[in-house]
Amino acid sequence: MDMVVHCGKSTVGSYLHSLVLTDIASGWTEAIATVVREQTLETESVGEVRMKLPFPVRGLDVDNDSAFINDTLVGYCRDNKIELTRCRAYKKNDQAWIEQKNGAVIRRMVGYGRLEGTQTAAVLNKLFASARLFVNFFQPSFKLISKTREGAKVIKKYHPPATPCERLLERKDVSDECQEQLRQTLAALDPVRLLREIREAQRVLAQLEVGVATAETAPSPPELSGFVASLSTVWLDGEVRPTHRKRTTGPRSYRTRVDPFESVWPRVQQWLNEQPDATAETLFQRLQDETPTPFSPGQLRTLQRRVREWRTAIARRLVLGAGDEGEVLATVANTEPVA
Repeated sequence: MDMVVHCGKSTVGSYLHSLVLTDIASGWTEAIATVVREQTLETESVGEVRMKLPFPVRGLDVDNDSAFINDTLVGYCRDNKIELTRCRAYKKNDQAWIEQKNGAVIRRMVGYGRLEGTQTAAVLNKLFASARLFVNFFQPSFKLISKTREGAKVIKKYHPPATPCERLLERKDVSDECQEQLRQTLAALDPVRLLREIREAQRVLAQLEVGVATAETAPSPPELSGFVASLSTVWLDGEVRPTHRKRTTGPRSYRTRVDPFESVWPRVQQWLNEQPDATAETLFQRLQDETPTPFSPGQLRTLQRRVREWRTAIARRLVLGAGDEGEVLATVANTEPVA
């Protein structure tokens, strides 16, 4: 069990959380949206998820989040005879099963935008209601058998792809009543209708996403017959999830770290003007000798880029006459070295 936050790019304020549970043996995944992080609300959410599961819950394994490691959840597990375990400190791979579902199911369905408010939580739970059926009954996945290392080469072997429902039906420790319930549910489901419901919920969710204009969201999906007819050519439109946001590919106009040579750059420029053919290594060594706090050896590459950019800007001004010396020096000073 784990928590996925829908805070966007900032954790300030209140935002929605998704409580996610996955079964290690079958890969069965459930999720429910919560408005706030509160201990009693978490136990109530676990109770709602347990009612939807086709099999009983015998144990819960969580990380060291305070939302899970508390007396409320411990008492809930004790009263319901559920074994509660937690991962080891600083061992991220202990939560590999749930972390994989956080990305492959929750993030892929919902995206990384900021979601707030009870109305948005209702839409998100509607999305999860359709997504749980689509993922658990119709979406096959690989399950790892073994992983061996031969030198630098890692060899992985997998079971044949199967849905969580198929894995439960193949297990001998699953009761006949549970298997019959799964068969009846599977026979009554329509994957195309579920996919259309998912797209509609994603469209509404994209409109409610904080900081995104409604004019950029996807239009309403067509009727079921039109939706079925569009499935053969929808791949031509590229990404069809309304909650998907393209990453910016342009150059950054801002710095991501403090410039280590900001205070000494005027001195380096003076040295370059006096000796234009001086190498960056020579300048770096000179800075090491004259600066009270020496720079780390790894920062030599940063200085090399700054010197190269300075010489390029000077050469451009001399050859093309582009701008005066003040503009050139200002341009070089504001250029961010890439790590």
